[in-house]
Amino acid sequence: AIDTYGVGKVVASGNPEFEKGDIVGGLLSWGEYSVIKPGGMLNKLNPMGFPLSYHVGVLAFSGLTAYAGFFEICKPKKGEKVFVSAASGSVGSLVGQYAKLFGCYVVGCAGSQDKVALLKEKLSFDDAFNYKEVKDLKSTLKRYFPDGIDIYFDNVGGEMQGAAVDNMNISGRVAVCGVISEYTDYEKRAAPSMMDVIYKRIKIQGFLAGDYLNKFADFFTTTSDHLRTGNIKPLEDISKGVESIPSAFISLFRAQNVGKKMVKIAEE
Repeated sequence: AIDTYGVGKVVASGNPEFEKGDIVGGLLSWGEYSVIKPGGMLNKLNPMGFPLSYHVGVLAFSGLTAYAGFFEICKPKKGEKVFVSAASGSVGSLVGQYAKLFGCYVVGCAGSQDKVALLKEKLSFDDAFNYKEVKDLKSTLKRYFPDGIDIYFDNVGGEMQGAAVDNMNISGRVAVCGVISEYTDYEKRAAPSMMDVIYKRIKIQGFLAGDYLNKFADFFTTTSDHLRTGNIKPLEDISKGVESIPSAFISLFRAQNVGKKMVKIAEE
């Protein structure tokens, strides 16, 4: 069985910590039913009035990744210039919103005009562009950031990272969250200019959400408050039925998803 993070309802339990009907979150199998052995990563879940899907995406690891990467690694200052790649994805869309709420200037890139419009009109990015229509990434970023980039939240890797570093200011920060451009095409591997990294004193740091579980309470409280006030608008892309799992998974590598890709196995 393949495990994934999900939310479910207990239908039977031999564990005194869980009762039939409990809503739980943790590592579940890709299927209609999961058998969780003692010691498994599973906790009771209080939905707190939010849809259960929020507890898979915006209030779970996607949200924590965006929050910790932006605030703990990038350590933003109000007014700084922020670039987010794959900005319509589950993490990038949240990074941009956190940055805007913090008082930064934010530009994102995505792979279609519909996604670009979504970033600007629904998520209030200051600007956005379709990277597929760009011939020269370096000059494009120069146009969107004439005064340079202070923070780059990298979900793409490859030549996008190199172009961003070329346009970064002194003491710029790069949070490396993903390298989607390289997952299916090793030939797209590229490296930024190390001379720029040295002379501009740029920090480039990779990370995993699990590194920042000690920040989960702060993240959860802050994000919940933003959701209640409507300041954060989660993007969700939900397929239905266990039979949709393969196509849902493949869609991630074809940039077909908008926001957090999830599969709803059964009705609540």
